[in-house]
Amino acid sequence: MTTESSPSKPIHTLIFMDKTSSVDVSKPFVAQKYQQLLKQVVDENIQQAGDQIDIYFVHENTAKGKSVSLTSRTEKEDTQGMNATDLEAAQTSYEMTLQKEKNIFIRQCLAQLNKKNGGSSNAETDLKAAIPILSEAAANGSEVKAYFLSDMVQSQKNGRDFHKNAPTSSDQANQWAEEDLSQFKEANLLNCDIQMVLPFEPTSSSSVNNPNITVYWQTLLGNLGAGVSEL
Repeated sequence: MTTESSPSKPIHTLIFMDKTSSVDVSKPFVAQKYQQLLKQVVDENIQQAGDQIDIYFVHENTAKGKSVSLTSRTEKEDTQGMNATDLEAAQTSYEMTLQKEKNIFIRQCLAQLNKKNGGSSNAETDLKAAIPILSEAAANGSEVKAYFLSDMVQSQKNGRDFHKNAPTSSDQANQWAEEDLSQFKEANLLNCDIQMVLPFEPTSSSSVNNPNITVYWQTLLGNLGAGVSEL
C-alpha cells in the first residue's frame, strides 16, 4: 500500500524593494544582481498552488507600500490509479503550466523593480516597518522567505537615521539592536528566512558598505527568531 506524501507547507515570499534615493537600480551591477535574484526566487519558491509572493516598496511608509500580491494557482492533477503513460503526461502538463505561471510572476517582479518613486516618500527609509509584516506572515503557518533589496540604511527623522548616525563598531551595532528589540515585543520571526541583498559591488569600501549596519540587522532580526544572511 502506498501513501501519497502530503504537500509541503506553502511558501510565502516577501520581497522588500528599496525605493529611496540611496538605491539606484539603473546601475548595471545592481540591475543584474537584483534581476537575477528575482528570477531565482520565483523559480525556487513557486512550487505548488498556494505559494505566494508579496512585494513591498520600502520608503517612509513601508507598512502601506504593498505593490503587488501573486499567488500560484497551478494544481497538480489527481494521479491516483493512472498508468505510467498518463502519469508522465500529467506531470509534464503540470510542469508546463507551472512554468508559464512562473514566467508571468517574473515579469511582474521585474516590472516592480523598475518602477520609480519620484514622490517625497523617497526621502526616508523605514525598514523596521517590515518586521510586523514578517511576523504576521509567520503567524499564518507558512514558510516565510524574505528578501530585502536594499542598502539596509534605516533613515527616519524620528528614529534611527543611519545616514546621519551609523554604528561605528560591531559592539555599538549589537547594543543598538538590543535596545531596539523592545519596539517589537509582539513580533515572532521564527519561521522566517531573511536575505539582505545589498546593492554594493564586492570592491566597495566600508564607508559605502558599512558592515556594522548589517551586524545591526543580523542581531535585531536574529533575536526575533529569524535566520538572517547577506548576499
